[in-house]
Amino acid sequence: MTTTQRRRPELAAFLRSRRARVTPADVGMPPGLRRRTPGLRREEVAQLSGVGVTWYTWLEQGRPINASPQVLDAVARTLRLDQPEREHLYRLAGVPYDRGGEGLPQRVGQDVQEVIDALDPRPAVVYNSRYDLLATNAAYGDLFRIPRTPEIGAANALWTLFMVSEEACPVVHPERELPVMVATLRSAYGRHVGEPAWEDFIRKLSAASANFAELWASGEVVPPGPRGKRFRHAAVGELRLATLSLSIDGMAECRIVVYTPEDADSWEKVARLRERRQRLWPPSEVV
Repeated sequence: MTTTQRRRPELAAFLRSRRARVTPADVGMPPGLRRRTPGLRREEVAQLSGVGVTWYTWLEQGRPINASPQVLDAVARTLRLDQPEREHLYRLAGVPYDRGGEGLPQRVGQDVQEVIDALDPRPAVVYNSRYDLLATNAAYGDLFRIPRTPEIGAANALWTLFMVSEEACPVVHPERELPVMVATLRSAYGRHVGEPAWEDFIRKLSAASANFAELWASGEVVPPGPRGKRFRHAAVGELRLATLSLSIDGMAECRIVVYTPEDADSWEKVARLRERRQRLWPPSEVV
C-alpha cells in the first residue's frame, strides 16, 4: 500500500470518532427524535460545513477525493477540532497545514533553558526543524556566533553557514556537512510544503546561495541523528565533537543538540574557551 492508501482508513476512522463526540446541542441544533447516532449525523456535518452530503460521506469513507484547506477548515470548525487535531486532519488528508506566522516554535521555556545551561561545558542549542536557534548555552556561544538574519527575521544556523566564506566557516568539512544539513531540512520540509514561511525561507536562501540551491535541487532526504563533526575556532584550532539530538516534549519539531568532545585534546580546547569567556566576560559583567 502507498502512504496515501494507508492514510485513508485512518482519515475515515478519525472523522467518525470526532463526529461521534459532537452533540447537536454543541452546535446549536435540536436533538430531534429517535436519534441513534451518538453524535452528529453525516448530513448534519455536511450542512454545518457548507459541503455536499455525498462529498463529506466520501471523505469520511476515505475515498480518493481532493479536499481544499478551506473545506477542511470548515469541517474542523464543525467537529470542534483543536490545533493538534486540525493538523492531524490535514496530514491524513494529504493537505499542507499552515499554522500561521512562522509555523514553528520560536522560543523555549525557562525549564528548557536551564537544562541546556546545565550541560556547560558541553555546547548545547535548541533548533527547530528549519535550523532557527531558539536557545543556546554559553558554551555554544564560545564556539559559534549565529547572528539574527534580517531577511528571515531569525538567527538561523543553515543560513549563516551558507553565507559565510569557506575560510570563515566553523565547519571543517562543509562539502560533507552542508549536504547532510540540507537533506535534514528537506526531511522536515515534507510536513510544510506550501506553507508561506517555509516556501519563503527556501526561496530566499536559494536566491542568496547557489550552493544551497544546487543541494536543495538534489532532493536528498535524511532524518536528524548523531554524528561526529570537526569544527575550527580562531582561538584554539580544530575540535572533534559528537552531536546528540534530543526531542523536547510539547515542542513539535524542536530538538536539543548537544556537542560532546570526542577526545582529550578537544575537551582541553573546550575548557580553554570556557576560561577565555570567563576572563573576557566575567559573570558580574554579564547582563
